[in-house]
Amino acid sequence: MQPALNNRVAVITGGASGLGAATAQALRDAGARVVLLDRDAPTLQAAAQAMGVAGYAADVTDDSGMERVFEQIRETFGPVYILVNCGGVADPGSVVRKGVAMPLANFERVLEINLLGSINAVRCAVPQMIEARAGDDAPAGVVIQTASIAAFDGQIGQAAYAASKGGCAGMVLPLARELGEYGIRVVGIAPGVFETPMTLNLPPASRDVVFAAVPPFPPRAGRAEEFAALALSIIGNPMLNGEVIRLDGALRMPARL
Repeated sequence: MQPALNNRVAVITGGASGLGAATAQALRDAGARVVLLDRDAPTLQAAAQAMGVAGYAADVTDDSGMERVFEQIRETFGPVYILVNCGGVADPGSVVRKGVAMPLANFERVLEINLLGSINAVRCAVPQMIEARAGDDAPAGVVIQTASIAAFDGQIGQAAYAASKGGCAGMVLPLARELGEYGIRVVGIAPGVFETPMTLNLPPASRDVVFAAVPPFPPRAGRAEEFAALALSIIGNPMLNGEVIRLDGALRMPARL
C-alpha cells in the first residue's frame, strides 16, 4: 500500500546512509518533503545534495540541540508528520573478556545513541504532529522505530546492542497506546542482516559472523530498499500500529556462529 504523501514533512535520523538514506529516497519519491538528520556532516551534505532534500547535522543524544533542529524544521518546512528513526551504532563487545570487565562507557554509548537518541527524536517530533492535527478524527503522524532481530535473538558479544534495540522494540506498544488518542501511530521494524555501512564497517571478525547468518529465503543479506519499502507500507496502512515487524527472511540468530 503506497501512501500519497503530498508534501508531508518526513524526518529521518541516520538519514545520510544505509537504511535511513534508502527510506529517505523512497519517501521523497512518494511526494514527502524529506529532511535528513545525521551527525556525519560530510556524508549528510553529499546525501542531501544527491537526493535534492534538506539535511541538518544533528546529534540525536543532544536534547537541546535536537529541540533547536526540530524547531528549525517546523519554521522552514512545516510540522513533522513522519519520523523514521534509523540512527544507530552496532559496537560489539563482551561484557567480560579474559576476566576483564568492559568499560561501562562502552555500554552507555550504545544505549545513549540507539535508545535515548530514538526517544529524543520522538519527543521532539510528537508535539508538532499533535499541534498540526486537522481534527479529532484525522491522522496526525507516523513514527517508525528501527529495532533489530538482535532484540530477540541477540548473540554473544551483542549485549549492549541487543539491550538498546530491545528498548526500541519495547517502547513501540506503550507509545502507540499513549499517542493513539492524538492520531499518531507507532510501528517498529526489526531488520535481520542487512548490507549497510553499519554492518559492513564492523571489525572483520564481527562482520564475518554477522554475514555468515543467512536466512532460509532469500539466502542473502537484506537490501536497504527492502526496508524502505516496508516503511512506506507502514505509513500507508492505517491499521498497522503498536507492532514490531521482523524483516529477516525467517532468520533466527544462533547464540554464536
